[in-house]
Amino acid sequence: MDHHRPKSDAPPRDPWLAYFADRGHTGAHRIGAGSEGVVYRLGGGRAAKVWSGRPPAGLDLTRQVYADLARRRLPFATPEIFDVEDHEGVLVTYERELPGDPMRVDSAHADYERELPAGQSEALLAVLRGLASVPGTEAMRRLTVQGDDRPLWRDHDSFREALADLVRRAAARHGGALAACVPDFGAGVERTRAALLALPDAPVTAIHGDLVPPNIHTDAAGRPVAVLDFGFCTTAGDPAFEAAVTAAIWDMYGPHAEEHTAELTGLFAEELGYPPATLATYRTAYALTTYDLFGLDEGDGHFRWCAQQLRHSPVFRGTRSG
Repeated sequence: MDHHRPKSDAPPRDPWLAYFADRGHTGAHRIGAGSEGVVYRLGGGRAAKVWSGRPPAGLDLTRQVYADLARRRLPFATPEIFDVEDHEGVLVTYERELPGDPMRVDSAHADYERELPAGQSEALLAVLRGLASVPGTEAMRRLTVQGDDRPLWRDHDSFREALADLVRRAAARHGGALAACVPDFGAGVERTRAALLALPDAPVTAIHGDLVPPNIHTDAAGRPVAVLDFGFCTTAGDPAFEAAVTAAIWDMYGPHAEEHTAELTGLFAEELGYPPATLATYRTAYALTTYDLFGLDEGDGHFRWCAQQLRHSPVFRGTRSG
C-alpha cells in the first residue's frame, strides 16, 4: 500500500457521464455491462451503449434486423437503434431502453428448483409465439451465427439445408475434440445431417437463438416485456428450432436440467404443434454447431453440455424408433 497517497473511497469518475451530459443527457447513469459494451440509461425511454468493439454482423445489418423486429409490434419490446455516433473510434449507439427485469439468473450461477414455475413456462410460450409471428427477412438471412465464417443462408434456399451445411463446417472446425469424448462421432454427424435434410418444409420466421432466462425480461406479474441480446445464433428459420433450443438451454447446468429439458420439450410439442422428432433433431444440431465457442474440452461447461447432448441423442446415435 502507498501510505503517501491520500486515501479516497470515491470511485473514479466515469468520463462517459460527462460525454452524455454534454449532449443534454444530464441524468445519465450506468445500468450494466456485458460482452458488447457498457449500457447507460438516459431517460425518456432511451439508453446508450458504449461498444467495446463492433457488432459481429456489422452495425448496418444489426440495425436493420432490429428494425425488422420492431416493425411487427410484438407484445414485448426488442432492441431498436435510433442513432449512432463514433467518438474517437468508439462506437456509441442510442437505443430503446428495454423494460422489466431478467426472468431469473443463469443456471450456471444458481440451481433451479425441480418444479417448473408455471408463470415462466407461460412466458416462454408467449415469447416463442411472438417470435414465430415475425416473418424471416432478407437481413436475418444475411446474419452469420457465432463461430462460423459466412452468412448461414448463403447459397441455400432452405433452413434445413443451411443448417445441415453449418453442421458440416462446425464439425470440421474442432471435431477431433468432440470425437475424443463422443463415440462414433463422424457417423453421428452424418446421421444428424441426414435427419436435418429429411425434415419437412417449415415456415421461415425470426429466430433469436439464445433465449436463456437472463435474455427475457418480465414485469412484476411475470409477463414477458422485453427480449434482448440477439446475435449469438440469430437468423431466419424454422420456429421449431427456436423451441428446441429454448427447451434445452433454459436450464443447462442445474441438478434437474435433463428433467427440465424433457418437460419443456413436451410442453412446446403439445402447445405449439412441433413434432418431438424435429425438436430432437434441432437440439442435436445446436450441440454440434456451438460446442467449441467457449472451450475445447470438458473443463468448459458448454462443451461438456454439448458432448452430453450428443451422447444421449437418438438422432446422433441412430437409435430413433419408427
